[in-house]
Amino acid sequence: MVTAQTAVKTYSNYINGRWVVSDSKAVLQNINPANRDEILCEVQESIPSDVARAVDAASAAFPAWRRTPAPERVRLLQNVILSLREQEETFVRAITLENGKTLRESRVEFLSAIKEADFQVGEGRRLGGEHLPSEQPGVLCYLTREPLGVVTLITPWNFPLNVACRKLFPALVAGNCCVLKPAEFTPLSAVLLIEAIDRAGLPPGVVNLITGRGSVIGDALVTHPAVRAISFTGSTEVGLGIARKVVARPVKIQLEMGGKNPFVVLADADIESALDAAILGAYSCSGQWCTSTSRLIVEEPIFNIFVERLVAKVKAITVGNGLDEITRMGPVAGPKQFNTITQYIEIGKQEGATLRVGGSALTEGDYGKGYFVAPTVFTDVDEKMRIATEEIFGPVLSVFRAKDFPDALRQANDTIYGLSSSIYTRDLAKAQKFVEQSEVGLCHVNMPTSWKEPQLEFGGIKDSGRGMPEAGKSGALFFTEHKAVYIRS
Repeated sequence: MVTAQTAVKTYSNYINGRWVVSDSKAVLQNINPANRDEILCEVQESIPSDVARAVDAASAAFPAWRRTPAPERVRLLQNVILSLREQEETFVRAITLENGKTLRESRVEFLSAIKEADFQVGEGRRLGGEHLPSEQPGVLCYLTREPLGVVTLITPWNFPLNVACRKLFPALVAGNCCVLKPAEFTPLSAVLLIEAIDRAGLPPGVVNLITGRGSVIGDALVTHPAVRAISFTGSTEVGLGIARKVVARPVKIQLEMGGKNPFVVLADADIESALDAAILGAYSCSGQWCTSTSRLIVEEPIFNIFVERLVAKVKAITVGNGLDEITRMGPVAGPKQFNTITQYIEIGKQEGATLRVGGSALTEGDYGKGYFVAPTVFTDVDEKMRIATEEIFGPVLSVFRAKDFPDALRQANDTIYGLSSSIYTRDLAKAQKFVEQSEVGLCHVNMPTSWKEPQLEFGGIKDSGRGMPEAGKSGALFFTEHKAVYIRS
């Protein structure tokens, strides 16, 4: 089990069923964001030649893996899930240590990852095509789906286990071989996942792990000629850069990117329920999730009372080390996030927004050892301010006043992003209109913007997504290509 007291361990890459050091012979340190003096582990600082070895191993393993009957792939992947379940506490603690989440949030992530894996493995016994009647006598015609080959999976630091499972299991169940690249400062969750895969007995080369900096190995991961698909979760800037790099090649892309998610509260809403959902969406995981609530749009008649109660609840949030059971919001994930978030807070002040609570880094006492930011609320935010339009990815909530429902809907859609939205109202007609006109991939009524379940597709529109969404039935579908078959008897 990972503990704060364990000696620093160095983990290797996992290529062709073996743990191997990088050709660079260099390592990266994995730091606890709640205590920057604590080194959790070291991982390989890989270079492009390491990526080439991993892709070669996946290519060599693919012919046998694609011929493995889907039910047999399912059996092996069920063994992986069993191995994961046996290590729940190890994963929960590791996620908290390297990401900064509270133990409760890390447990939610672990259980969500298991649900994602369970659903996609279940789809393995339903993989198939469609039999359709031919216009010719004696002709059998049908559609089938076939695996792509080698696929690259690039996962983020905010949900290091959940997103890895959401990508890895459908890719494998569909018959592909994978190269997994976790975020450079949350690699431990991915290493533990690969250890579970190794224990489950998947054939060598079917899954490969490469750690390192995206700036160094990113191009190699997405431009290698043997790579047939790329599934990426991260910033819009990086995602669109990937799309530009591969646009001329026969490579499928699945890009889950940024968001600026609106949360609309109408005058007839259940205020207490809306407050709880807004707090959960804005400050869970320190606001560092793509479906977090970043824009709160409140109808005029209840604006003042709603904001007053919101500020009181935000002041009551306990910020601290995620390992402490009383903590309700942990640190942000590292120095880059810390600097970006605090800079945006200063931008909001300079732009003229009214700071209602928070608005600063926390640096006194034990806070000074980590990357802590006070949960923050701005009001009097103009729709064109940078804090209103740009993704901050932190515990900063901008509050807007809406004259009426049409104005709230207009404000909600006034963004380049289109990932998630929510409305709180008792008016069924307005709720239905919101669902119909909200320009997002995930829409909620009387639920937080962050809610999702594995049986439904997950992905955004506009600048929040490209390609087929993840999860649901499209999970494995993305990792296949179609083939139409005609047979005359």
